[in-house]
Amino acid sequence: MKIRDVQAFGLRGRTPEGGWSNELQPDDCVHTLIAVRTDEGLTGWGSVFTSEELVRGSLSILRPLYAGENALEPERVSEKLHQNTFWQGRGGAITHTISGIDIALWDLLGKATGQPVGRLLGGRYRDRVRPYASLLMRDPDEMEDALLPVKEQGFRAFKIGWGPFGRQSSAVDEAIVDAAREAIGPDSLLMVDAGASDAFWPGTYKWALRTSEMLADFNVAWFEEALQPDAMQDYVNLRQGSPVPIAGGEVLTRRQSFQPWLEAGAFDIVQPDVTKVGGISEERRIAIMALDHGIRFIPHGWNTAVGLAADLQLASAFRDTDLVEYLTGSPFIDEIAAGGWQLDDEGMLAIPATAGLGIDINLDALAEYTGLSSAQLREKLA
Repeated sequence: MKIRDVQAFGLRGRTPEGGWSNELQPDDCVHTLIAVRTDEGLTGWGSVFTSEELVRGSLSILRPLYAGENALEPERVSEKLHQNTFWQGRGGAITHTISGIDIALWDLLGKATGQPVGRLLGGRYRDRVRPYASLLMRDPDEMEDALLPVKEQGFRAFKIGWGPFGRQSSAVDEAIVDAAREAIGPDSLLMVDAGASDAFWPGTYKWALRTSEMLADFNVAWFEEALQPDAMQDYVNLRQGSPVPIAGGEVLTRRQSFQPWLEAGAFDIVQPDVTKVGGISEERRIAIMALDHGIRFIPHGWNTAVGLAADLQLASAFRDTDLVEYLTGSPFIDEIAAGGWQLDDEGMLAIPATAGLGIDINLDALAEYTGLSSAQLREKLA
């Protein structure tokens, strides 16, 4: 089975807020779906956390390398793409785009063999996993209204992040977390994401250490992105001094970037993003490396239904990965997967056991968020 072509479909029109200082607008495109089509009629789907223009530019560079390649050998083909683009954006948009291609190739391998991707990764440790609702922080008096409707949907784990946290005062930070804990109750998991990968993050190591002590008072399960994303030694020191686990790594790409952080002991929990890091092939290697260093692996491909589907398959294949991130209220999650997602009575999400990633794409929804008509989209995929 050979790769016939690769197409990119940028998502826009309902792009959710990111919490960034330069805030995203609904028509901004920062998430792009990838379709890898084969000469035998099968199509695999991937997802890229990068704008459509950058993905299309990357595909033009990658095309001579993937055209006609074996569509059933994701690790070898992806490594070929990495190795031959060292001088043209390694770690940036090209690596992000390879991520989408790799996810799609694993989807194809699963479809061709009739197996879920998690089984192809070595076996399924679980058939369901707990999703944690991912929401932006609001002012303290708005947190209850933001969280209660999500709790009513059945979520029992929540992560709040970005917004005013770390940007106004320690008193505001504590009031936000206090309001969140009060809203979700003592038995729900609560995680806090400072969002220190935002532009010109003001927080220091001492701020992060003091804040971690405050978070412990509210039984916070982990403190995420507490420091600027390149401050590895500060992360090492924070992990040693913090009473709550320290999480991070979503901005890193490729296994080579993660290795020094894992070896230095910078994280309790590592969060590679499958739609950026190099795809499932690369994330699998990072997860194995993390386990070897006693670090939990919690994936971060939360941004589209395809990214979530990849995370679910990865969660099935690693024994300690008992959580996945779920971006609430985004149609790119809820509508693009045909049939959507349903929590069970215990707030758990089933991991598809059908072939590939285990989801079908709702082409009408995809057409709506790509600016194409349904007929135009189907023609491109014919």
